[in-house]
Amino acid sequence: MARFGKHITLIVVLIAIVAIIGVLELRKPAQSGGEGSDITITDTNERVAMKEKEFERAKEISTPDGFINATEDFNIKDLIGKKVVLVDFWTYSCINCQRTLPYLNAWNKKYADEGLVIIGLHTPEFEFEKNYENVKRAVEKWGIEYPVVLDNDYSTWRAYKNQYWPRKYLIDIDGFIVYEHIGEGGYKETEEKIVALLNERARVLGEGGVVVSDTAPENVDTVDFGKVRSPEMYFGYARVENLVNPLKSTCTDSVCRYEKPATIPLNGFALSGAWNIEREKATLADSSGSVTLYFNANKVNLVAGADGAVRAEIYLDGKKVTENHAGYSVGSGVVEFNEHDLYNLIDLRGQYGAHELEIRFLDGSVSAFAFTFG
Repeated sequence: MARFGKHITLIVVLIAIVAIIGVLELRKPAQSGGEGSDITITDTNERVAMKEKEFERAKEISTPDGFINATEDFNIKDLIGKKVVLVDFWTYSCINCQRTLPYLNAWNKKYADEGLVIIGLHTPEFEFEKNYENVKRAVEKWGIEYPVVLDNDYSTWRAYKNQYWPRKYLIDIDGFIVYEHIGEGGYKETEEKIVALLNERARVLGEGGVVVSDTAPENVDTVDFGKVRSPEMYFGYARVENLVNPLKSTCTDSVCRYEKPATIPLNGFALSGAWNIEREKATLADSSGSVTLYFNANKVNLVAGADGAVRAEIYLDGKKVTENHAGYSVGSGVVEFNEHDLYNLIDLRGQYGAHELEIRFLDGSVSAFAFTFG
């Protein structure tokens, strides 16, 4: 009997506890699951806390030197919580950057209305790329409609610890750098990540989902990098490695005469005439002169510029280049150098191989900065 009584007492106590819990639950205020509720805030905090452990926060634009397609109060912080941001470090005479622009333009057209903002951070490789009008002309030439910010002092570049042109960073709606890509390529992967981040944004803001668009970019320049066997070559003494002419210390930052050697090795170039080799360029000091290059690639570009129109004849393997092998900057075997830019001199239409290129300047001073290839 005693044991039975203890059982009765225990049951009564349990019933009482359950009753008390029920009363307390009834007295709790009701919670709403709508936008701006405590639940939404808690979810956001948890999401941000998780990202804090894995990703770095986006860096702000630092001491900008000019804005194109944007007002002077444009910044990244105002986009956080509203947009997905793609930051692209580029410079306008860089061939690798130019080949990515069709994809950036396509993504801007496809996804800007879905919440994507692309920012072109223009950090100059050469001094002439600091010029606002030069950058503005390039933006118009390439049909860029998204904001471009000049980073002439490299302060934003350094904030992102960047070392490459081009380099892309994706910033999610919470302001974290969640993806990056160095150089060309990776376009499918990058676009898929853009769409994934736009869908995260849509969920946070209660908007409709986004799908990957199958619209292809226009004017894509494809390159078989395995067949390009010539590296970038610089004319200025700070980075010159492929100049065949002997470069005396007395000839830096001063005019010296150079003669074309009897032979030029593969991936070498030679000057002929009077040239002033400066830190980042070589400038022709006569009304005529030449540059001869032995390359192995499909396309040859020259980054160059002049204070006025300077013509040059283009020769391929000793013969004036024909339309079948001329780059888009060449007409009837002649190129006219003027604005500081990248000039496409040779296009072998996919026939990669070793050839000799000679540029014969006809009527004035021109500055050459670099050869690039495709």
